[in-house]
Amino acid sequence: MKKREFKLSHVLKGDLWLWLVVMALMLISLVAVYSTIGLQAVTKAYTTPWRAFTRHALYVVVAFVEIVALANMNYRVFSKVSRLLYVISLALLVAVMVLGGRWMEIPVVGQFQPSEIAKVVLVLFLSRQIAVNRDILDEKAFFYQLLIVVGLSAGLILPENFSTSALVIVASLMVMLIGGVNTRYVLVSMGVVLALGVGFLAYSSHVYHQQQRELAAGVYNKDASHGLLERTTTWGHRVDSWLNPNPDELTQENMARMAVASGGFFGVGVGNTVQARLMSEADNDFIYAIIIEESGMLGGIIVLFLYIFFFARCLRVSRRCKGFFGSLVSAGLGTMIFIQAVVNMGVAVGALPVTGQTLPLISRGGTALIMMGFAVGIIQSVAYDTNKVERADEDRKQKSKEFMETVAVANESNNGTTATNE
Repeated sequence: MKKREFKLSHVLKGDLWLWLVVMALMLISLVAVYSTIGLQAVTKAYTTPWRAFTRHALYVVVAFVEIVALANMNYRVFSKVSRLLYVISLALLVAVMVLGGRWMEIPVVGQFQPSEIAKVVLVLFLSRQIAVNRDILDEKAFFYQLLIVVGLSAGLILPENFSTSALVIVASLMVMLIGGVNTRYVLVSMGVVLALGVGFLAYSSHVYHQQQRELAAGVYNKDASHGLLERTTTWGHRVDSWLNPNPDELTQENMARMAVASGGFFGVGVGNTVQARLMSEADNDFIYAIIIEESGMLGGIIVLFLYIFFFARCLRVSRRCKGFFGSLVSAGLGTMIFIQAVVNMGVAVGALPVTGQTLPLISRGGTALIMMGFAVGIIQSVAYDTNKVERADEDRKQKSKEFMETVAVANESNNGTTATNE
């Protein structure tokens, strides 16, 4: 009986370099979360740090297995079910809006965040719509249809999560741009979205300052935004804290800046963080700051490089794929993950106001990790399918070449026989 040789590519199918990047990010996640999870576990999860870390490690393993499983699937299946998934995601967003907050509870499974599901599903559905309507990409009516699709998801996410809503819109417009939708329509929409976003944040800041003046006068107005959005003052406070930081105030942002400053170039060493012992979001929104504190700017640069390389590999998978849907999905999901990573890192170093976005594949979380695994798994499925197509093409070319060589040899032999007879 022939003994089969074990190869890593038999298990980790798809783009091997992408696999290596993902595994590196997951290993960093385990180390960073273990180092930072203390206060968060006790004050918010009401458990011990070890139990909280074990739960996170389980999610990491599940996400990894999920990627392995999805890489073996035909990615075209997700084109067929994308419409159903989109409708389900909208239903979940409506449900969580009715219930209030960002989370939903499922018995046994636990809490999950519908917005994390919606942003990945939206990229799938948009890619499918563009792929099956390639003959009308320049038409304004089709562009409006896509805007409605994006607007429904982003609009349902907005009341509780401005940053995720903005991320969904930006990633969607990038998918349209990559997919060949009328460039002028997309660029104009980007400008309009940017103007509306800046204007809304300015209004939020105004509402926050108005509330503070009323508080100083002894009057508390909970709805200072006059019914617009409940979290308007929260966003206004975040913008104000970013533009006018108070160095004497013990805020998450200031502690993150201190963590970055104290890290130097080589860091204070893994497990020696000081700021993470005081921060409630050290294992989530500000985990990149703690990575820099412990491993220095060198560690921060390495993490940044990993995300840049991840994005580059996704674009390479997209370029190699001959299927339009697969090409769009790879580029779209890769873009979304990369933008989210850049936003999180920008917040951690003080370049952006607090957004609440996690660091993909590193921050502690359940739904976020599972959905990131789902996204990466689809990209790897596209890569694996592309590899198979390329190998099949090479085999056909090789067989064709061998056939032509055989014919040439036969012709030469026949010519030789004919000359001898003459």
